[in-house]
Amino acid sequence: MAGRVVVGVDGSASGLAAVEVAAREARLRDAELRVVHAFLWPAMHPPPGPFPLGPPAGGVRNTVEHLVAEAVKRAKTTEAEIQVSHAVVTGEPLKVLEAQSRAAELVVVGSRGMGGFAGLLAGSTAVHLAVHGRCPVLVVREELRADGPVVVGVDGSAAGEKAVDFAFTEAALHGTGLMAVHAWTMGSAPRPAARDASVRYTNRSADLAQGEERLLAEALAGHRERYPDVTVRQEVVHGGTREALIEASRSARLMVVGARGRGGFAGLLLGSVSQALLHHAHCPVAVVRGAEGHH
Repeated sequence: MAGRVVVGVDGSASGLAAVEVAAREARLRDAELRVVHAFLWPAMHPPPGPFPLGPPAGGVRNTVEHLVAEAVKRAKTTEAEIQVSHAVVTGEPLKVLEAQSRAAELVVVGSRGMGGFAGLLAGSTAVHLAVHGRCPVLVVREELRADGPVVVGVDGSAAGEKAVDFAFTEAALHGTGLMAVHAWTMGSAPRPAARDASVRYTNRSADLAQGEERLLAEALAGHRERYPDVTVRQEVVHGGTREALIEASRSARLMVVGARGRGGFAGLLLGSVSQALLHHAHCPVAVVRGAEGHH
């Protein structure tokens, strides 16, 4: 068994949808699926020491055991052959999932929930998990597609290489194509060298466009060699990154982005682009940190 896929559950429909996605990912990776529920006392201040869920017939214990059992059953119904473990952990959900990510190759969560994972995508919580998780984080939102390519946002940065590699891996595992999208504007693109020292910089949009095409091709080159069976479509868009990726997500199976980048993707998880994707993408979104974010 290669590794572990972790899924956070809370009893919500969104959490169960995440379980199905996580079960498929675990099967494709020949990995264990670990179903995790994080529990906090209603007052949000868990007592020190080991957490007793209560007596065997207690309401809290029954509720937690029921929702975890339902999630495990959903996983086994989705993929009967996978190995499934489960855990109920005392603590704040995002901190629990961050800790679980240290021993995982993927963490999957739903975009909406209740109980322990309520408001996962409200405010900074999703950003926290994507930034501080020690492995890629896949947020399941909208209706899942059985077809469509894996779409990856490419900016040519070293930090973005992990996202590109993850996207190629996903495309290979699912037996689907890959669509690599690079968005640029006149302000984000580096200026090409002047053809003559005496010539002032002018609006050389054609030169800039060619440079962006080369940037995308170079960012994909090594990955294409490692994944020769993955069909790749390159898309260079002159326009806003947010709009380009949201539009591309309409026909995508999965959207993959890096945690940080440069140019059109600068500050991806610090500004409006990541928020727009997490809230408005029409498919699941995977956020992949650079090398420093992996165990």
